Amino acid sequence: MIYSEHFKKALFDDVIPFWERNSPDSRYGGYFTCLDRSGKVYDTDKFVWLQGRQVWLFSMLYNQVEQRDSWLQMAKSGAEFLRKYGMDAEGNFYFSLTRDGKALVQPYNIFSDCFAAMAFAQYAKASGDGEFRTLARNTYRNILRRKDNPKGSYEKSTGERQLKNFALPMILSNLVLELEDILEPEEVQRTIDFSVNEVMGVFLKKDSGLIFENLFSDGSLHDSFEGRLINPGHGIEAMWFMIDIGVRQKDRNLIRTATDTIIRILEYGWDNEFGGILYFMDAKGHPPQQLEHDQKLWWVHLEALVALAKAYEHHPTNKIKNWYEKVHEYSWTHFPDTENGEWFGYLNRQGAPHLTLKGGKWKGCFHVPRALYQCWKTFERIETITPS
Repeated sequence: MIYSEHFKKALFDDVIPFWERNSPDSRYGGYFTCLDRSGKVYDTDKFVWLQGRQVWLFSMLYNQVEQRDSWLQMAKSGAEFLRKYGMDAEGNFYFSLTRDGKALVQPYNIFSDCFAAMAFAQYAKASGDGEFRTLARNTYRNILRRKDNPKGSYEKSTGERQLKNFALPMILSNLVLELEDILEPEEVQRTIDFSVNEVMGVFLKKDSGLIFENLFSDGSLHDSFEGRLINPGHGIEAMWFMIDIGVRQKDRNLIRTATDTIIRILEYGWDNEFGGILYFMDAKGHPPQQLEHDQKLWWVHLEALVALAKAYEHHPTNKIKNWYEKVHEYSWTHFPDTENGEWFGYLNRQGAPHLTLKGGKWKGCFHVPRALYQCWKTFERIETITPS
């Protein structure tokens, strides 16, 4: 198999056409993401981080692949919708909106903001619209202002057990590279240094080789549901962000440590009975709090494919190759819907579809096409060096 052709074909013959056909809201702008197996809309609410992710995706394709007018118009529809309806008076982005843009759920964390910033930066580059460039920069700086207290007044905890979460430094490590063209070099480097230190020096525990989701501010562990939580997909995704930073900074040690961590997490998180990567795990082997802990999710396996491809590009070992082939075989025999297109998002532990939706509150036009694009381009480089 020529992997680059495989991923390119899946991206442009299957996944992108599925979203082009089914997701645009021609009446109000933005996108429908709640799509059933065939692509029919079953709920019209709009989730802000999925809107931002789709703006980013089509803008990125326009910027990196082909200046196709339909892609730019798709991106514009979502970007204008987000600019008009997505944020409150202080510039914080809501979690969800009605179809016509009325706010439903308050901006209770900053992840909607992160994806809005990515979207506006990529769309500004595609459209040449300076207002979106400014909006991207302002949104990013608002994220940094809120990073130590991301939920603000919406925080539910009493403060008795103050744990910091892995998601923010992980996202920032990718977000800052997305905004590199619109930020000062010193600002970019400052965020990179913060993210690498947090991801690799704090949340990655050297004794276990695992990444924990929640820690005390001093980096110590807490023996509780939250403190023992391992999310293999998050850790693996963060490692390909670290590889990208390592390439940018010519840091071979960072690339190597990220590669070793990918393998360690896969060895830990692989379901040896039924195959696939488990969703949540408890570091001490206790029953996880999450009832969906043993499901197999689309994004987890896609991030593993990207991470392993990037790792193999820099360290073409048999161990990485074997793991790539193992994850590839599981992913492509379980997730794609050969009848209706796109990928199922949620499988049960045994590998059968748990839900047949193609999009909803959490799954949209992002992880599948982004991973297909990343794998396509990575394998192009690999195959140029070692043709099949």
